[in-house]
Parts: sequence; structure tokens; C-alpha cells
Amino acid sequence: MRINILGVGFDNVTLDQAVAEGMRLMHTVGAHYVVTPNPEIVEVCREDQEAMETINGADLVLADGIGVIYGAKLLGTPLKERVPGIEFAQALMERMAQGGEGLFLLGARPGVAEQAAQRLQSRYPGLRIVGTHDGYFQEDGPVVEAIRSAAPAVVFVCLGAPKQEKWMRKNGPATGAGLLVGLGGCLDVFSGEVQRAPEAFQKLGLEWLHRLLKNPSRIGRMMKLPLFLLHVLGERGCRR
Repeated sequence: MRINILGVGFDNVTLDQAVAEGMRLMHTVGAHYVVTPNPEIVEVCREDQEAMETINGADLVLADGIGVIYGAKLLGTPLKERVPGIEFAQALMERMAQGGEGLFLLGARPGVAEQAAQRLQSRYPGLRIVGTHDGYFQEDGPVVEAIRSAAPAVVFVCLGAPKQEKWMRKNGPATGAGLLVGLGGCLDVFSGEVQRAPEAFQKLGLEWLHRLLKNPSRIGRMMKLPLFLLHVLGERGCRR
């Protein structure tokens, strides 16, 4: 059952449940995709109907941001827990490594995916990185063909939202992969180019604050969080 927050339906799952479902989808016939919206993406969906349909059409919709968790509580429909995309990806790779599953990395600047591949293969022995491609491409066709030729079980699509979600919905079946996961800037973290927030920030759900402190120019994007909460409060009033 999904929890509706401003039109976006979030799967009410724990991290362990999400990973188990991801593994099931990976081995189910057809192409499936996972999305990890935060409050900023929910606000984008309110203004972009195609993005809304794409997010809600995903096989697994995970609550990435702490604001989503607060929003669900305010609406009286709490979610079990926050499931950050990066933690979902890490747990999924641990499971994939056990079975020697293949992974394709798509996105980021030229060279970043390759660097991430080296680090991930060292961290997860048994994981097979079968291919990489940067996110700076103009035509989908050659990228789709590269993925299909590499025959991965999973593709991490890191093109930024909502581009990556729309890309997965459009091209997923043609890639031949069982599961595609939209992960924003995760390749920058996996490559070591960007450091994730300290654990204390992570536990408090304040990774957004750490990113803002490191990069004040993000203030415009961060203003989506209070706007999201205002919209949630308005929705709560309508539901009463």
C-alpha cells in the first residue's frame, strides 16, 4: 500500500523490505524501475504532470528525504522509515555481490563512473561492473545499445531528477536490464569526488543542511523544503 503525499505515492517499506523487493523485481520478467523522491522532487511533480505520472508509475517509490517522513506524519499516514537512495543502492550491491550480478553505471561527468566502478568493485567483491557511461550524451540510442550489449541485471541511472526518472520509463525495456534505479548524484559519492554528510547529520536527517553549508548556492533549491511543508499543512487542512 502506498502513502499519498501531495499526489506522490510512497511505498511504506523499511530499507530491508525495499532491498528484498528490488531483488525480486530484478529477477522478474520485464524492466522495472525504482525512484527515490525527496520533497524537492515532490514539488517538481506538482508542476510537471509527466514527472508525476513517471514517479507514480515506478515499481518502487522510496522516501529519500526526511521532509517526506515529516510530511507523512503531519498527514496522519506515517511511513515506516526513511529509505535514502544511496543506502538502498549500497544494500542492493551487497546482495548482488553474493550472486555475482552485473551492474551498469550511467551518469555524472566523464570519468566519474569509471572511478566509481573501481571503488565499488573493491568494496563489494563479487559485484560485476559490466559497463559505464557518463551522463553527457545527446542521443539515447547509443547508450541504450551499450547497456543492452553489457547485459547488466541492474542499471544505476544518475542523471538528476526528473530527467533520470523519465529516461528510465522511456528506455528501460530497451536496455534489457531487469531493474533500473534513479540515484541522482550518487556516482559522485561512490567515486570519492563528493563526501557524504557526516554520520551525525545522516542520523538526524540533516544531510540537506550539510550540503547547503558546503554549497550555499543551493539555497534556491533548498527553499523547496519549507514550501513542501506548507503544502502538506494545506493538504492536512483539506483532509479534515
